[in-house]
Amino acid sequence: MMHCSTITRALIAALLLMAAAPMARAQQAALQDKPFAEHKIVLQLSDNDARKQGLVISVANNLMKFYDPDKVAVEIVAFGPGIDLLRPENPNRKLVESLVAQGARVDICLNTVDTIERDTGKRPEYIAAATPVQVGVAQILLLTENGYTLVRP
Repeated sequence: MMHCSTITRALIAALLLMAAAPMARAQQAALQDKPFAEHKIVLQLSDNDARKQGLVISVANNLMKFYDPDKVAVEIVAFGPGIDLLRPENPNRKLVESLVAQGARVDICLNTVDTIERDTGKRPEYIAAATPVQVGVAQILLLTENGYTLVRP
C-alpha cells in the first residue's frame, strides 16, 4: 500500500507535467511556424533601453523586408526588463504589432512576468501580439539548437 505523501507527490508531479506540456508545445510550435525558412534569426531583448528597443525593431523590420517573408523566420525574445517593449503603453506597440502581422514572432518570458507579480503584487499587462514562453533564455537556447542565429543588437 502506498503512503499518502507518496501519492500526493505523484499527483503533484503529474499535474506539473500536464501544466508544462502546453508550454512545451507552444515553444516547439515556434520551430514549425515557418518550416521553409532558409534564414532563422532570434533577437534578444533583455534590457529596458529605448534605443535598444528601437534597434531590435529596426533589425527585425529590415530582415522582414530584405528576405521573402516565407524564407525568413524572425523571433524576438524579451525577458527581464526587456518585456517593457511588450507593455500596452509602450510607444513602439504599433511597430511590434506590425512585425507580428508580417510573420515575426515576439515572445515574452513568463518567469519575468511572474517575478514582477510576486515583487509588486500586480501582474503586468502585455500586448496580445506577444507569445508567452515560460523561460525566455530557454526559448533562445531551443531556437539556437534548431538552427537560429542569435543576434543581440
